[in-house]
Amino acid sequence: MRALAYSGRLLVGLTAAFGLAGCLTTTAPPVSTNGIPPAPPAAAPPAAPDATPRAEPRSRHGNPPFYDVFGKRYYVLSSSAAYVERGVASWYGPGFHKVRTSTGETYDMYGMTAAHKTLPLPAHVRVTNLQNGRSVVVRVNDRGPFVGNRIIDLSYTAASRLDMLRNGTAMVEVRSLDYPAATPDPATAPSSAAAEPGAAPIPAVKTELFVQAGAFADPANAERLAGKLRGGGYGKIFVRDDVIAGRKMYRVRIGPVPDVPEFDRIVAALERAGVHDAHLAMD
Repeated sequence: MRALAYSGRLLVGLTAAFGLAGCLTTTAPPVSTNGIPPAPPAAAPPAAPDATPRAEPRSRHGNPPFYDVFGKRYYVLSSSAAYVERGVASWYGPGFHKVRTSTGETYDMYGMTAAHKTLPLPAHVRVTNLQNGRSVVVRVNDRGPFVGNRIIDLSYTAASRLDMLRNGTAMVEVRSLDYPAATPDPATAPSSAAAEPGAAPIPAVKTELFVQAGAFADPANAERLAGKLRGGGYGKIFVRDDVIAGRKMYRVRIGPVPDVPEFDRIVAALERAGVHDAHLAMD
């Protein structure tokens, strides 16, 4: 099962609850540190349409209440409804092609699929590359990635459609789809951002991205964190105030951040400074 072996996470030492072991295989699949982006195959991926969101029963495999990898516990969500997250996407390809996924299905690097740590399996999500506006819909049927601050691992074909093969990573938004998405206008594909009703559209152009180090109801706490971080080599630090559901929040942000390497550098530096919940944000 690729998802529990990814990035050196051999099945030895992994503990889980309520039958996760039921999807384990006796043969250890390939492992990768993903520190260096995988080399794309010589041949370009075949054209593939978006995955089609549809109601599916929860998989018998890969959905324990929680599981542990590398000493960290992950809690599987009871539902994918209203799930939205921004962060860094990576992709996995030839080394895992035809290996079992966490659902017990066979991984097809030419399909439109993905791996995620906590979404229930299977799930359908729209992934938007925030650096170029390109968007795809994928079916999540695997667990991972367990490297750094990556939030989703895409198939080779999905990564190709987002134009992230060259760099190996991209800053993305992941948004759940709990019902069939409307067919995008061909004139706007592949940069169409959000087809599901009611979703906030993502501009099909480059937008400024930031690292959010914290959010506070008390402006004094926000200024205290900002003051602590200023002069630490993180980049430009500022406090932004927003009204959310009638409540004012003060967000400590760093940036704009130009690319994934700089995002990784800032997040790692914040971790060393004791800030453990930094994440990607956009204006």
